[in-house]
Amino acid sequence: MGDTIDLTGDGGVLKTIVRQAKADALGPSESIPLVDVHYEGTLAETGEVFDTTHEDNTIFTFEVGSGSVIKAWDVALKTMKVGEVARITCKPEYAYGSAGSPPEIPPDATLIFEVELVACKPRKGSLSSTSDERARLDELKKQREAAAAVKEEEKKKREEAKAVAAARVQAKLDAKKGKGKGKGK
Repeated sequence: MGDTIDLTGDGGVLKTIVRQAKADALGPSESIPLVDVHYEGTLAETGEVFDTTHEDNTIFTFEVGSGSVIKAWDVALKTMKVGEVARITCKPEYAYGSAGSPPEIPPDATLIFEVELVACKPRKGSLSSTSDERARLDELKKQREAAAAVKEEEKKKREEAKAVAAARVQAKLDAKKGKGKGKGK
């Protein structure tokens, strides 16, 4: 495991990289704020697992920075890249605080999550995703047209080769006919 990084400066959210992402991997941003994650959450005090996506192999999706998850996740996921696995330690004030989340999470609980960032995606229906999709479809169309042109060219070459081969065969047949005409009669 890597070094532990204090993401908040007060020890409230600590991140330790378990598995590095590839160097060119993307992370969440304004244009791709939706993230898909696998995770397992445990209580720091007891080590008891209180939530996981691993048992049923589900993906949890949320928008980073929207406040739809605990503060620690908004803080930590902004620093991650696709393919990265990190151990996130969350003090109560960055998790469920003095209220907890009964019955699984008691009041003032420090939580530890092992989180894998599986994917980053644009918001559905966002302008950037629509234009990105249009650009992707245009590129696919160009690729199909180029492939069709190559196939057409190959077809012409095959037809030309067949014509040349047929002409050679015909020339040989004609030559054989010509040799045999004067003999014996």
